[in-house]
Amino acid sequence: MQTKTACARLRELILDGTYPPGARLTEMEAAATLEMSRTPVREALRELAADGLVRPSGRGVVVVALEEGDLDEAYQVRAALEALTAELAATRQREGRIAPADLRALDDVAAETATATAEGRFADAVKLNRRFHRTIAVLAANSMALHALERIWDQIQVSTLRSLAPPARPAHVSDQHEELLAAITEGRSEEAARIARTHVLDTRATTRGTQDRP
Repeated sequence: MQTKTACARLRELILDGTYPPGARLTEMEAAATLEMSRTPVREALRELAADGLVRPSGRGVVVVALEEGDLDEAYQVRAALEALTAELAATRQREGRIAPADLRALDDVAAETATATAEGRFADAVKLNRRFHRTIAVLAANSMALHALERIWDQIQVSTLRSLAPPARPAHVSDQHEELLAAITEGRSEEAARIARTHVLDTRATTRGTQDRP
């Protein structure tokens, strides 16, 4: 249990930029930060290394960001998986296998994401955006796709923390979310897949070459 807690807390600190790409972290420092013993922290760092978020370095680890080519590949896989989960969610909705409350929850998080993005609260928008896409993956009811996406989302988030969104991007993101939500709600499987794939690839186009932007 302690290892799971340590892993979750360290993952959060990496994803929110407290430990940015290139940051070095030792077992002792991490244990002090988490106020835990070194044993669960050591195991947690091994799990994070297996997930590709850190790599061993001396007596500690270094937070890893994907290189441009690897990031392209990550977005390609993400696009394929999110197209799949959107298609599955729309199919399940058409077949009456999604509870109305679950669909309303997706609608609510889409609205929250749009509001945070429009108001320039990009840190909140990043978390809400992920919750929106994760909710779709949950509605798809494919645990393997969800697990794979969780890992890819983590790696992408760490690698693009500094790029956020250019001025024209917020409205475009919200529009695509609304289109995707409508396609899933109306059970239009093929269209939901197309919108999801396009959305992910459009996102990559806005972040390409911006990882090191100040």
